Amino acid sequence: MISFGHALAFAGALFVLGLTCVLLHRQILMILIGVEIMLNGASLVFVAASAYWQQVDGQVFALLLMAITAAEVAVALAMVVYLWRRKRTLVADEFNRMRG
Repeated sequence: MISFGHALAFAGALFVLGLTCVLLHRQILMILIGVEIMLNGASLVFVAASAYWQQVDGQVFALLLMAITAAEVAVALAMVVYLWRRKRTLVADEFNRMRG
């Protein structure tokens, strides 16, 4: 059994890796991957807390978070396809000029 502190440390490391991916990369796909890594870190905290306190609430919330993440991925990939067809690039800085 993994201790609660180790699970929190690993979840924190996942969250920080996802945050650095979001902040350092300019391509939209890498930003989306970073967001997914951050959400996985948050889900791991819910599951670890659920196991630590022996309640199922955290696991249920993690399942709901996974469903929301799946919907977010579908919408985000649709936006990526639309932006690729319109601009032929996936660099996030290019999309700041798409107002209007």
